[in-house]
Amino acid sequence: MADVIHLNYFSLAVLNRFGIKLGFGDKTVDEVCKQYKVDVDFFLEIVNTFVDKDYFPKKHLQTFPVKLITDYLQKTHNDYHNIKVPEIEYLIEKMIDSCFTQKDNIVLLKKFFNDYKQELQNHTRREEEVVFPYTLAIEKAYNSDTIDKSVIELMETYSIEIFQNEHDNIEEKLFDLKNIIIKYLPQPKDLKLCNKLLHELFSLEQDLNDHARIEEKVLVPKIREMEQIITERFSGEKKNA
Repeated sequence: MADVIHLNYFSLAVLNRFGIKLGFGDKTVDEVCKQYKVDVDFFLEIVNTFVDKDYFPKKHLQTFPVKLITDYLQKTHNDYHNIKVPEIEYLIEKMIDSCFTQKDNIVLLKKFFNDYKQELQNHTRREEEVVFPYTLAIEKAYNSDTIDKSVIELMETYSIEIFQNEHDNIEEKLFDLKNIIIKYLPQPKDLKLCNKLLHELFSLEQDLNDHARIEEKVLVPKIREMEQIITERFSGEKKNA
């Protein structure tokens, strides 16, 4: 497992999301995953897709249970709100404290990021309160011997297609925020703070892109196929009734 971190330290974020703590000695990935009751195949696929943007085995990822996928996505939300966003806010505050001539510009930057933070919270709350419960209900119905009519009624009011159509691209606004800093913000007194802030913004943007890729390329097609099969099975049950 230590080799995984040495190969790419960005994998630390994935370990945190699976609840894996450092100090595992020379244990293998398999041994550590068993210790923390983590599906080793899913862990390896997530690590590989996270650290290598060119690696994305969507067909294999679609074979994992919906609950496994949504649990991981939920943990990324927690990571954003509890670690990544507070770190960016801290760096912006430090820049405000250390600036004299362009403080007003950085205060505007803070407001821009606060607006983005609210949008991110709304985005993740929508997924946690609507999308994830829906996908779990679909998986439960898909694995059931008979289709409950309430699931069909649920599908008539909501579908994974609705989620896909309303899935806003929150990564684009991070790009705008980075551009403000790179193109228009006067050089702050502490360049190290500015560079650190940009690094954290790039990291969050990459993480959000990876998160969206799992939703759009894995979760959405998997649920869409389940919806279709559930509808067909329910129609068959009605004919045979």
